[in-house]
Amino acid sequence: MDAYRELEGKFAQRAALGDALGLLSWDQNVLMPDGAADRRADTMAALEGLSHRLLIAPEIAELLEKATTDGSLWQTSNLAWMRRQYARAMAVPSDLVEALSSARVRSEAAWRVARETSDFESFLPRFQTVLDLTREVGTAVGEVLGLSPYDALLDGFDPGMRQAIIDPIFKDLSGKLPSLLEEVLAYQRTQPRSLRPQGPFPVEAQKKLGRAMMQRMGFDFSRGRLDVSLHPFCGGATDDVRITTRYDEADFLPALFGVIHETGHALYDQGLPSVWRGQPVGDALGMTLHESQSLIMEMQFCRSEAFTAFMGPRLAECFGVDESLPGWNAESLRQAVQDVKPGLIRVDADELTYPAHILVRYRIETDLIAGRLALRDLPEAFNAGIRELLGIEVPDNRQGCLQDIHWPEGLFGYFPCYTLGALTAAQFASAIEQTVDVDGALREGDFAPIRQWLSDHVWSRASSVPPMQLIREATGHDLSADAFLARARRRYLG
Repeated sequence: MDAYRELEGKFAQRAALGDALGLLSWDQNVLMPDGAADRRADTMAALEGLSHRLLIAPEIAELLEKATTDGSLWQTSNLAWMRRQYARAMAVPSDLVEALSSARVRSEAAWRVARETSDFESFLPRFQTVLDLTREVGTAVGEVLGLSPYDALLDGFDPGMRQAIIDPIFKDLSGKLPSLLEEVLAYQRTQPRSLRPQGPFPVEAQKKLGRAMMQRMGFDFSRGRLDVSLHPFCGGATDDVRITTRYDEADFLPALFGVIHETGHALYDQGLPSVWRGQPVGDALGMTLHESQSLIMEMQFCRSEAFTAFMGPRLAECFGVDESLPGWNAESLRQAVQDVKPGLIRVDADELTYPAHILVRYRIETDLIAGRLALRDLPEAFNAGIRELLGIEVPDNRQGCLQDIHWPEGLFGYFPCYTLGALTAAQFASAIEQTVDVDGALREGDFAPIRQWLSDHVWSRASSVPPMQLIREATGHDLSADAFLARARRRYLG
């Protein structure tokens, strides 16, 4: 047990360094001056290298060899996570870790400029460096773990997830979703349409609305904050959870639902068991579970008829408008948030077209990592995929392959977690409704019973069991597209 306790201390030290990196990453996205990118890249690389060297130090191997636990689920799982993290780290040289960290910061800075000007060509050299280094990491980890390079990258975001698991689920979804989408679009055309609320919607009013929504959902502002960034995200550090959104005075819905989405992430982070903070077993259980927590709030619950009945009257008050005016009632809000329409921007996509955005990105990134697609040909491949799956033309790279921050940051393997998270969210929502009067709670704007279920079945379990086991035990079913498709059919076809 002495060796195990010493390991806990070592991993707690590394977790503290991880918190520092998390705050620097948040600052990089929100506050960093444009001219600071090169120095920030050097700083991040040095800290990433230090974190890596702490994990692969010779004494860690010795302690892992000697360590025993008390036999409890939590200690046993924690030691297994330590061994997993050590094995992945040992596969990658420290100089490669530092090189990729530095390249990611420089790439992201270049992406911000290229995105504004829709200039993929100027971004290509730094992007190519990130891709090449990411491939090296995937290959190195894959050789040690017996995985393909892409599976090795995927496993870093979603432990135990493999293309062999994803492909049948995505094949089922892509086979059934197009016909459902056609049905829904045809049904929408037969329904009377309400006016949408008319702007402008002042940013300060939107900020007030977003903060009020976060508080109602249960966000603890003593341990977090809301800011603005080019791309909405949730980050920060343990007990210092930072979320961001972006505002458009012509339409308040993207910012509001961006806040709701990121608050779902934040509630998971804030709800993890404090007794295991700083230990691998106390972390969130991969990005499919994390995305399920944002999407169960954003898509399953806050776009429901029950919640819009609660929220509708409060919007007019927030924006200082007479709620009797056309477009300001609950039905107008319901139609606005349940409107299904193929669009260009992933983060603004509706529930039914969103998976198409992910399928395009999943196909492309697997081809990029495997070397089947040259990075120079990415814009053409992206545009062709959107044309095939959504039937719309991409007018420029800003609204196409440059719209997301993930690839510039080297996050290859992350995108499928969004749709896997959406499927998981649907299964969780169906399970919650078996014991909780969800509609009744949402009509009162009361998230407490939903939070309690999620705490009992997801948050409090942290990483004590594998992801697919947690989903199966919480819902009674293995992960599939069934609940997602069934719930979508009820919502959009009546």
